[in-house]
Amino acid sequence: MIGALEGIRVLDLTRILAGPTATQLFGDLGADIIKVERPGSGDDTRGWGPPFLEDSDGRQTRESAYFMCTNRNKRSVAIDITKPEGQQIIRKLVKSCDVFMENFKVGGLAKYGLAYDDLKGEFPGLVYCSITGFGQDGPYAKRAGYDFMIQAMSGLMGVTGETDGMPMKVGVATADVMTGMYASTAILAALRHKDRTGQGQFIDLALLDSQMAALINVAAGHLVSEEEPKRYGNAHPNIVPYRAYQTADSYIILAVGNDTQFRAWATLAGSGELADDARFCDNESRVRNREALEPLVEKAMLSRTRDDWISELARLGVPCGPVNSVSEAFSDPQARHRGTSVEFQHPANPDQPLRLVGNPIKMSQTPVRYAAPPPMLGQHTDEVLADVAELSDSEIVALRDGDIVA
Repeated sequence: MIGALEGIRVLDLTRILAGPTATQLFGDLGADIIKVERPGSGDDTRGWGPPFLEDSDGRQTRESAYFMCTNRNKRSVAIDITKPEGQQIIRKLVKSCDVFMENFKVGGLAKYGLAYDDLKGEFPGLVYCSITGFGQDGPYAKRAGYDFMIQAMSGLMGVTGETDGMPMKVGVATADVMTGMYASTAILAALRHKDRTGQGQFIDLALLDSQMAALINVAAGHLVSEEEPKRYGNAHPNIVPYRAYQTADSYIILAVGNDTQFRAWATLAGSGELADDARFCDNESRVRNREALEPLVEKAMLSRTRDDWISELARLGVPCGPVNSVSEAFSDPQARHRGTSVEFQHPANPDQPLRLVGNPIKMSQTPVRYAAPPPMLGQHTDEVLADVAELSDSEIVALRDGDIVA
């Protein structure tokens, strides 16, 4: 079955997480992704472990779980772009590509003649996406940007953590992931513009911009009220009760979204009078009187086990759920049914299935594909140079002998 983005080719000069997240999504949807890596070391995340994939003899490979999380459905070519010959290869590849993605520092590719301004004249239809920490302009443009510091600078850590505790980062690199999602949307929009006009364009994406946009309602609440958002731990600033609670045996999330749900919970808890109490009868009152209500909810939640609460609340239509570990989440019957993990055969160890996170997109006519596992460094160099750059065998051998490609 043909993928939704079949016929689109992306030249991917990104590494770490934000860019590879976007290009893996394109690969899942059918695009041809050519991942350009440094000879010798490749993408930085290849060494970000443990854990690492083991080969069939039980020896550690250079394939880290971190690298493999965002690099399936790609072809890896190892090219030294610091050398003129390597830069010429990139230009030959660009000729057959619709999209060019990179996450070098601002101006980093200009010294190699591979910036957008260097390519747009020869390739006017090229969609060129650059991902940086702070964008192409502004007082911080030249600074390097990493997810952790962006979570701090964006305000995300300011609203994450316990009320009286220290600011806390999210457990995954959410700034990188969100930037990758915004990048994929921006590229699709630019490709649509190219379909209409034949013209490509430059896309300037910043981690800081993306993460601040992802503050959504928290940011809007501040901009409208001019008040500083607070940290509420596992609670919600605008809805009560809405947080994690201790039950008789474990933790549960109770997410009461409206007054009907609150009355249903209160009745089940044997505290139906709370729904008629003027302090708690509607959500605005519950938010204003959360300090009075929360101890009452906490005490009531201790009266049943986690599974008992979940069973009864689900029957009543009150949102709730267990606080799972990662292994519990992947073992959950709903997650298993939805295919949240997928298996590959990796060339380093073809006898041992490689499990990776699945793509959440479900499309009826053009479903996502799982055509290839994350590539080994330079695995497709000869193939891509021959098929896409149209180089001869002797030219490829000469480039390898000159340490231009690997």
